[in-house]
Amino acid sequence: MDYKPQDEFESGESGRLSFDFRGYLFKVLNMWKFVMLCIGIAMIVAYLINVRKQNVYKLDSLISIENDQNPFFTANTSISFNWGGVSGKVGKIITTIKTRSHNELVVDSLQYYMTYLAEGKYRKEDIYKRVPFDFILDKSKPQVLGYPVGIRFKENNTFEVFTEFEGSRRTAQIYEDKSVKRIEVPTGVFTQSYNQSDIIDLPFLSGKIKVKPKLLIKPGSEFFIQFSNFDAIVNQYKGKISIGTFSSSSSSVLRLQLSGTNKAKIVDYLNATSAILSRTELERKNLYATNTIKFIDSTLAAVDVDLKDVTDEMNQFRKKNKVFNVSEEIKTISEQLRENELNKQNEKLKLDYLDNLESYLQTKTDYTNIAAPTSVGIEEENILSSVRKITGLAIERQNLEYTTKEGSGLFKDLDRRIDSEKNVLLETIDATRKTIGIQLSAINRLIANFEAQLSGLPEDQQEYLKIQRKLDISQEAYDVYMAKRSEAAIVKAANISDITIIDEAKDIGGGLIGPNKSLNYMMGLMMGFFIPMFLIFIIFLLDNTIHGSDEVELLSKIPILGLIGKYNYKNNLVVFEKPKSAVAESFRAIRSSLQFFYKKLDTDHGKTLMITSSVSGEGKTFCSINMATVYALSGKKTILLGLDLRKPKIFNDFDITNDKGVVNYLIGESRFEDVIHSTHIENLDIVPSGPIPPNPSELLMSDQLRDLMPKLRAEYDMIILDTPPLGLVTDALELSQYADATIFMVRLDYTKKGMLALVNAKYKAGELKNISFVLNFYKHKTNHNYGYGYGYGYGYGYGYGVYGNAYHERDNDSLWKRMKRFLKRI
Repeated sequence: MDYKPQDEFESGESGRLSFDFRGYLFKVLNMWKFVMLCIGIAMIVAYLINVRKQNVYKLDSLISIENDQNPFFTANTSISFNWGGVSGKVGKIITTIKTRSHNELVVDSLQYYMTYLAEGKYRKEDIYKRVPFDFILDKSKPQVLGYPVGIRFKENNTFEVFTEFEGSRRTAQIYEDKSVKRIEVPTGVFTQSYNQSDIIDLPFLSGKIKVKPKLLIKPGSEFFIQFSNFDAIVNQYKGKISIGTFSSSSSSVLRLQLSGTNKAKIVDYLNATSAILSRTELERKNLYATNTIKFIDSTLAAVDVDLKDVTDEMNQFRKKNKVFNVSEEIKTISEQLRENELNKQNEKLKLDYLDNLESYLQTKTDYTNIAAPTSVGIEEENILSSVRKITGLAIERQNLEYTTKEGSGLFKDLDRRIDSEKNVLLETIDATRKTIGIQLSAINRLIANFEAQLSGLPEDQQEYLKIQRKLDISQEAYDVYMAKRSEAAIVKAANISDITIIDEAKDIGGGLIGPNKSLNYMMGLMMGFFIPMFLIFIIFLLDNTIHGSDEVELLSKIPILGLIGKYNYKNNLVVFEKPKSAVAESFRAIRSSLQFFYKKLDTDHGKTLMITSSVSGEGKTFCSINMATVYALSGKKTILLGLDLRKPKIFNDFDITNDKGVVNYLIGESRFEDVIHSTHIENLDIVPSGPIPPNPSELLMSDQLRDLMPKLRAEYDMIILDTPPLGLVTDALELSQYADATIFMVRLDYTKKGMLALVNAKYKAGELKNISFVLNFYKHKTNHNYGYGYGYGYGYGYGYGVYGNAYHERDNDSLWKRMKRFLKRI
């Protein structure tokens, strides 16, 4: 017959592989205790994670971005400033929030690199704002990083610093300049006591403890101070803070969000972020006005020097010449001359401003420091417009540097627009300079005319008028610049930030976002279920043992003669001593089934039955003894031959010795009558194997055995042959010639599927005849035998170890092997 072995993946009629899902399901049901144990362990792990993991909170605040107009800026204001900034201000604010420089300012202001800790149930917990003291650290000295320095309060306003460093060198940071260095620290247990007014000056800790007022600290209370790397904390908050628009309909309102384990820290960080952002934005907004004030201050200094010099000159002239007054006509001419000289001075200031502006544009690349043209009286709209545009584009480029790499197309576009506007401004400067030159020529002609009119006066009066005009011009220039500076300062002082805090961050309860305890339990449940399911799946795929009768039917066309259940008993004589048991009924059923084989034999002599298996430990000897017993009890004269010469077993249950047996007869040492033993079971004789010979196969092939079998057939009704395992040695094949019927024992959950392939091959080759399977250790749990139900079994002398090894001599099982057998039974 054709034989094709199959595994858990069975081949269907179409040739495709199909998974034996039913077998896998029953395998899972058979290991339900293991699955439930895994689920229980996973749920315990999930519980421990939930109770040990810190709560995570998320809070937020709202800010608005507006282009606010200064309340003091009106159409009558003589100095124009670039209020409001440039387009994309919302994007700039969003970018600024995520920059390192901004978060450095916030972390430094809050000193979040210093953490106050107290011993909690599972860990040291952050007690920010709940600590009863403040540590005023010395930023100029190193503070040890990553190690909690203990502070233990004692009686009488004293405390002690305690540590237990393992190594002598640690990393420390000086927060004044943010430099990191290695320091020497005391190893082992270290303590040092201080009064509360003392300054701590240790290699690893420098500062002062300041107890908060109206707070009493219980003696023995312990707290810890831990310092972290400044840059690491900045990067931590930089990555955690998020910002976005509050709603699609209000893009100028932004929501700031931050998550963490300490709500007080989150609140302070969000509010500090908004405050610092508002302050820096106001400083950036006031940059144009600040530059103008600086320019006016530098000009005022020069005018002030001129005014003092002219005043001193006038005082010296009056002391020397005694001239204090002139006629009204001369005064009028002198006044007109003064006005023209003042106009000339103003026009020269404009020229100086334009020359400086032109030089600045041609030599500088940062155009954010240009002073307002109106500060020197330039009202040319083209110049004012170009300066505003260039300043705005320069600020926009500066903001873009936070988020965009140099060389980007955005920079190229901005640089192109700046260059285009700069060229327009340079052309406007040149045209304006020419216009001012024409005005200066006209003023100079007027001045020359008035000076000609005064040339007829006495020399001392001319000198007096000249000094007086210079004094008036300097005083008026000084007054004008003072007025412009005051105006600029008022406008700057009245300016407000474009960032308004709508809703400050506040702890009002809630905000909990983690841990998700329900999710953890769900994940624990899923992992506790699917991990054992996967392990069972792997075991199922790798399992090549036979578990049920349907597998035997799939793997072989040899018929199944009977089923023997599991039944724990003290010996192998179950049929004789427990005749009403289900196992005894199983052997009677096998005896009845064998009659169909024996009816085909046309003989009146005794019949033979060979019982074998693939390896030791499958119940071969147990079946031999009980089949012999069931025939003997039915009135048949029966003899049981122990032909397993390699590992004899059958003598133990009949209280006989194995000193003499078949071996002694085959080697001619004893007569057959001398090796036969009558048993306490009526009609049953037994011949043990005898001493283990060095050549068992040769003895079983001898003529003595060939001659013996006809004699036994003539004397006995049933001859039961207990043979060696077929899968280990060839002895059983030598004995098959004497067998009228053969039983091949298959122990469920033990016999390998590959062994049935060996039996199929021998059967196909005709080496085995009238062979049938008997399934041992059968459990009535559905046909596939993976589920649960009742069952029967037996106990017999074979021990079970590694598959097949029980046939040979073995040592006592180790504890590990016994544990594996226990787990397998589970």
